[in-house]
Amino acid sequence: MDVTDTRVTLCGVELDNPVIPASGCFGYGYEFAAYYDINVLGTFSFKGTTREPRFGNPTPRIAETPSGMLNAVGLQNPGVEKVIAEELPKLAEVFHKPVMANVSGFSVDEYVDVCRALDAEPQVGWLEVNVSCPNVHGGGMSFGTDPAMAAKVTEAVKREVKKPVIVKLSPNVTDIVAVAKAVEAAGADGVSLINTLLGMRIDLRSRRPVLANVTGGLSGPAVFPVAVRMVYQVAHAVKIPVVGMGGVSSAENVLEMLMAGASAVEVGAANHVDPFACKKIIETLPDAMRRYGVSRLSDL
Repeated sequence: MDVTDTRVTLCGVELDNPVIPASGCFGYGYEFAAYYDINVLGTFSFKGTTREPRFGNPTPRIAETPSGMLNAVGLQNPGVEKVIAEELPKLAEVFHKPVMANVSGFSVDEYVDVCRALDAEPQVGWLEVNVSCPNVHGGGMSFGTDPAMAAKVTEAVKREVKKPVIVKLSPNVTDIVAVAKAVEAAGADGVSLINTLLGMRIDLRSRRPVLANVTGGLSGPAVFPVAVRMVYQVAHAVKIPVVGMGGVSSAENVLEMLMAGASAVEVGAANHVDPFACKKIIETLPDAMRRYGVSRLSDL
């Protein structure tokens, strides 16, 4: 009997499959539940959450590029108190698995406060600590580009929480392996990578940057080879699980990420192109596995 097993384990938690919509591309889940049963997902990472509400950056903050997009949304979110009071109860009605909570901050104390609050929520299975957002000033990526600072955030958060901590890394560094090793040494339970690559477009008519923020994060198929390379490098340098992401848009891309060393895979910009992207990837994964002689994803 030809049976494929799509189950994987992430930081000790078993997932039905490795497909995880990435933070910022899936809201708080219930928006997509209007289109399909989101319980088919392995899990998903909800929108980056900060201590205080954030309106985000001025518009325009999205720009198309060949094979991708630039975004400079700037962590728009209602703040952790409202997320817990309003967003999570709505999510609980449509999603019955542990969810990944994505956390951003502008100081070590803010990361700790937000993680501590979300750690207490029974729906939260993992804390994805984002030290890599390129679209805010004075936070996010400024922690993720310095191994010592990334380690400091990791250590401070780990002291205060019980749930697994997955640190989201920036590709906008000379040596991503050094940052991964630093957060591993500081106690991280896993790492996720890559976040967006810093990019820019200029409008030829106005002769000004297309984005109000000037620069933004490049995502989409254009970044996939960079992501695979960085996942491969990091997975071979650390002993903790790696969640791979960056331009993933097909079941074949998922297999490639797993072969590079990822334990699970996040799907970002593809959800903006097609709201059914993750569902389609999950549905086509068994066929892709059979085509390439893979019976169990965990073997990869």
